[in-house]
Amino acid sequence: MTERELDRIIEMAWEDRTPFEAIKYQFGLSESDVIKLMRKTLKEKSFKLWRKRVSSGTSQKHLKKRSQEISRFKCTRQRSISNNKISKR
Repeated sequence: MTERELDRIIEMAWEDRTPFEAIKYQFGLSESDVIKLMRKTLKEKSFKLWRKRVSSGTSQKHLKKRSQEISRFKCTRQRSISNNKISKR
């Protein structure tokens, strides 16, 4: 896996509206693979915050839990992410 692909997977995992199914379709990684990757790549505190958010009842990371009103993966207001850091305007 290239560094660019790794960055994209992490970016998609951070995006609330990008479901795990989209990551599986694009990169072939299951939800458990993404969790392992995030655990290995992120700092412990960052991983715990991400995991807590993904596991919350309001998470949109699973298509089955998702509202029918959501038809896209990325929020239009989301900033671009490069090298795992949110770029500033």
